Amino acid sequence: MSDTVSPNVRQAVPFLGVTNIDASLSFYADGLGFTLKQRWTPEGRIRWCWLELGTAALMLQEYWKDGKPGGRPAGPLGQGVSICFICADAIAIYHDAMTRGLTPARPYVGNGLWVTSFVDPDGYRIDFESPTDVPEETVYSDRA
Repeated sequence: MSDTVSPNVRQAVPFLGVTNIDASLSFYADGLGFTLKQRWTPEGRIRWCWLELGTAALMLQEYWKDGKPGGRPAGPLGQGVSICFICADAIAIYHDAMTRGLTPARPYVGNGLWVTSFVDPDGYRIDFESPTDVPEETVYSDRA
């Protein structure tokens, strides 16, 4: 018997309710480079999907207009929600996303991390962060 015990919990995967899955897929797949790995297509239309970028993942499910399987909650979606992806190079994510047509916030340094932020079509804040020794509160400049 081995003394090594594998952890029971291996991954946290955010599950986001969205109002328009096509717009969300465009943002996450076309804009940020996530890959569609799994999908649920009742009535021939994607209603739920699993997306991956590197070893990170998230799930999206569109709210049904008829209230099934779970109606859209009252109030603004995404309010108070931030999902942080730790990566090797947040500045590269920033540049790549801009070439794909997204408009991320200008990266800055906070808590010893470069942070580049996006807001998805439903108002969820998506951050990509990478460790740095650059001083706190530095704002990234494209100029050399």
